[in-house]
Amino acid sequence: MTRIAVVLFNLGGPDSPAAVKPFLLNLFRDPAILRVPFFVRPLLAQIIARARVKPATANYALLGGKSPLLELTQDQARALEAALAARGVDAKVFIAMRYWHPFALKTAQDVKAWNPDEVFLLPLYPQYSTTTTGSSVLDWRQATVKVGLARQVTTLCCFYADPGYLAATAAMLRVALNRARAEATAPIRVLFSAHGLPETIVQNGDPYQHQVEQTVGGVVAALGEPALDHVVCYQSRATPQKWLDPSIEVVIRQAAADRVAVLVVPIAFVSEHSETLVELDVEYRELAEKLGVPGYFRAPAQNSDAGFIEALAGLVVAGREHGPGMCSFQGGRLCPATHRDCPMRVAS
Repeated sequence: MTRIAVVLFNLGGPDSPAAVKPFLLNLFRDPAILRVPFFVRPLLAQIIARARVKPATANYALLGGKSPLLELTQDQARALEAALAARGVDAKVFIAMRYWHPFALKTAQDVKAWNPDEVFLLPLYPQYSTTTTGSSVLDWRQATVKVGLARQVTTLCCFYADPGYLAATAAMLRVALNRARAEATAPIRVLFSAHGLPETIVQNGDPYQHQVEQTVGGVVAALGEPALDHVVCYQSRATPQKWLDPSIEVVIRQAAADRVAVLVVPIAFVSEHSETLVELDVEYRELAEKLGVPGYFRAPAQNSDAGFIEALAGLVVAGREHGPGMCSFQGGRLCPATHRDCPMRVAS
């Protein structure tokens, strides 16, 4: 039987208060994140990290002093391994974080020691962006060269409109929506909140915004409520540039003016972390209450939801049929040609 190493890509997060600053430095030293000349980046990364370390440390203090992302990703890895075994797939699931342990280099060493027949790279980012999946894939390739890991590799670039993923997400939304409707005293507007990006990155060809919008459309369709009051918005602005609109702050203010309750759905995150547990659950809830929004609710991230894990298992099985090499959840390129940073070649 073919032995498959499945590698989950995720962001990573500090595992102690002392790790917050080096985590931020790793983040802002990444050329995919801070797009300035290379000779400026180290100094600018230091300046940004120094400015953000105090508020970031305070946020992680609310979570017990560290990010829960590693433990949640480990849970997902164990669940996925079991789901693949149930499908008759001999797979071991590894984790490679981008900005904190376990880094790609250590994971590549572990994969090499396990000696698989092939490797399947599975980003825990449903929508492709050069700042997330693109950066992680490059980091992994560099790591495998350093450790001498040479195996057949299939890389899934995205699964933003995979039917299994959409169905699992819609099912979780349905539960959250029913609970919100049972408690709310006003109509509900669903806020699909995704991590923001500087506008220039999208204008230069990154397909992330397009894919986020496709995800939202697919989830609403799978939910079966075409008249659902909903909006796509963006959070977590980190630099002074103009970021994608509308921001979640603007959308919450509009909800207050319209006298509607809100149900916030983290649509580009599949694991709980500081952007959901602090930004959404604390900071934006406080803003909504201050503005008089008549109800603030939040749907959970997928974490190890059984439907989501089954969707991931299905993506591995189908992706192997499309590989080796880079593939989308349907095999070929899906992005319009205007998205030049899509990792798939434009179909001829």
